[in-house]
Amino acid sequence: MGMAHQAVTLDKRSELDFVLTLRKRWSNTLFPALRAQYDAAVMHLKEKPSDGHAAKPVIHRLDLYPWFSWVERGQQKMLWRSVQDAVVTRWDSLAGSLIPPDEGSGGILELNPDLALPKYYTAIDIHIQPGGVWSDDTSALVYEEGAQIVMLRDNDEYRFHTLFAETVLPEGPHRRIVDLGCGFGKSTRPLYDRFPEAEVIGVELSAPNLRLAHATAERMGKPIRFIQADGACTGLEDGLADVVTGTMFLHEMPMKHVEEVIHEAARLLRPGGQIHFLEFACTGDPFRDATNYEHGDRNNEPWIPVLMDADVFGMCERAGLVNARWTPFD
Repeated sequence: MGMAHQAVTLDKRSELDFVLTLRKRWSNTLFPALRAQYDAAVMHLKEKPSDGHAAKPVIHRLDLYPWFSWVERGQQKMLWRSVQDAVVTRWDSLAGSLIPPDEGSGGILELNPDLALPKYYTAIDIHIQPGGVWSDDTSALVYEEGAQIVMLRDNDEYRFHTLFAETVLPEGPHRRIVDLGCGFGKSTRPLYDRFPEAEVIGVELSAPNLRLAHATAERMGKPIRFIQADGACTGLEDGLADVVTGTMFLHEMPMKHVEEVIHEAARLLRPGGQIHFLEFACTGDPFRDATNYEHGDRNNEPWIPVLMDADVFGMCERAGLVNARWTPFD
């Protein structure tokens, strides 16, 4: 259970539970029902949709589509408003979450008050979280709690990120691992758990996220180094990392910046090292790809469909990387 979900009033807990239940019904009832309508409609078409773009007009004609699309965006807006209110109204008791203990684990927090945040980052409330994840200290705790509900509480204890670290990343030992776009540390702590012999470095734009990431890691006895920097220009030295990771990170930036991040990741990598980004990509299922394209629009993540159509392999080749490929992680 997230810090921001402790000691809430009965009314606020009921509100959060309603949003979670609505999200589950969208996922386990509306989504498969829309899929069934789509499959039935496609059976009567002479020319079947070949990709997500071709599937979209078919989906738009389905009876369930208006309800499906409204609930997807509506519950997301309700989620972040409810979580934000739950955090802000109890901020006096929650502010200490961003303060590390006096006797910590020896981790490092490096903030850069002079860092200019990119306009693409500040201009859009990504995920529909009001004020984004960077605007003030409350935003980090709002993001932490909201991230659990977004994933239907199926990622409590960050099982999703733990599975990524345990099943995708290469065996150690590793000297250093760099986690780009580390947020409040949910993707970084599993890296330390899997590779405790390595120096683990989390890189993130949001100072509130980094304060929460550092304080949490210190309380948990995980000596991680957190740095406030752009993933496209980390300031770290060449070739220091055995592994570079990024979890659901690239789809939140324009493609010019994505290519810059890939080049930076390649610069950080030692010869023979590996880069692993967990991201949206086309699956070959036109229905699923179409819903992911439109998820970007309804979740204030406009670069999801752009990334899905981008020549990511070309970006990797231009960065000097080899053997780039997509591997399913579902």
